[in-house]
This record gives sequence, C-alpha cells and structure tokens, in this order.
Amino acid sequence: MAENKFSNEETIARCIPMGRLQPVIGGKWKILILWYVSFYKVQRFGELMRRPDGITQSTLTKQLRELENDGFLHREIYREIPPKVECPLPGLSEPV
Repeated sequence: MAENKFSNEETIARCIPMGRLQPVIGGKWKILILWYVSFYKVQRFGELMRRPDGITQSTLTKQLRELENDGFLHREIYREIPPKVECPLPGLSEPV
C-alpha cells in the first residue's frame, strides 16, 4: 500500500499554523476587506461600504473589529463632524 504523504510529522507541523490562521480570516468578508485595504493602503469605512459586494453595515463593523482585535488592521477614529474612520494595515499610514 502507498504511504500517505500527509502522515509524516514534518508535514503535519507545517499545517498547524494554517489551521490557526483559517478561523481568524475565515469570515465571509475578511479576505476581501484585507484585499481592499492592502491594495488601496487606507480605506475609510464609507469607502468599504460603497464597494459593490453587498456587505451590510453591521457585518462590516463586526468584521473590521475582529480584524483589528486579531492585529490585521488598525482602526483610526478621527473626532470630527462628520465622523471619519480609516482602516489601514498596521504600519501603513499614507495612501498611494
């Protein structure tokens, strides 16, 4: 019988980090949100809401907060009228 290529310990050890990452970015919108933020460098909340993807305001808020808690995003809130919230990736502050 052929040996299972996924049964050796080295291969399993390499899969563990991916197994931990998947639940963190496994939300329906998280990968798409991260793509927009990485491509445009900084995205305001309203800009993400206007994308033609069909995400609701409450879902976007929840997904952004989860990504921030997990360290994938930094949410910058400006105290002004109207309120302004930007969501850059950590370490990025200038739009291209």
